Amino acid sequence: MMRSQINTILREADAFIQSHGFALPPFAHWSPDALQAGDHAQINARRMGWDVTDYGGGDFERLGLVLFTLRNGTLAELRAGAGMVYAEKLLISQVDQLSPLHTHLVKSEDIINRGGGTLVVELFGSTPEGARDPDAPVTVVCDGIARRLPAGGKLRLEPGESVTLRPGDWHAFWAEGSACLIGEVSTVNDDETDNVFDAPLPRFATIDEDEAPWRLLVSDYPQFLS
Repeated sequence: MMRSQINTILREADAFIQSHGFALPPFAHWSPDALQAGDHAQINARRMGWDVTDYGGGDFERLGLVLFTLRNGTLAELRAGAGMVYAEKLLISQVDQLSPLHTHLVKSEDIINRGGGTLVVELFGSTPEGARDPDAPVTVVCDGIARRLPAGGKLRLEPGESVTLRPGDWHAFWAEGSACLIGEVSTVNDDETDNVFDAPLPRFATIDEDEAPWRLLVSDYPQFLS
């Protein structure tokens, strides 16, 4: 992705989040220089902040996602079962913009439609070996109610509705009707090692630096916040 494209996407994402009455924490609005100069140790260590990905496909409008990690524990805390063992994110999915089929090795998560259009979640279960099961039905819990769907079934979540996904629940999602503001509440988030895609894909975008970053992405931190 071009850095100029990412900058435009982030400006639009910031405005979209504000339009839904959600206030981001102060560091969301810090320039790269301000983030570098400020007390960023925990932000860096916990990988909090902006994330834009096209999953290496080069077609963000078709295959992509915007994310902002508001809070996140560490793997050490999760292993110890003490401290911050949870995470929270905001995601933005555009109409028919696919977040591709994947599951998590460790993370359990609630995916919540916070506002906008209909959030469509395509679901599969797992084989005993952990691969996607193309045939077996899958059961998930939506706001305390168990829902059973056929393999590849599409769950439609209206604003305010949510689904709980556990390791082994394969899922893809996109917005229908209009863009969706999505909440994610989960156990500790580790995007480096915990995502397993049905078709192998990179989690982070490759960036062509055609202009200076407006905001740093989480994937920029090793370069800028070392």
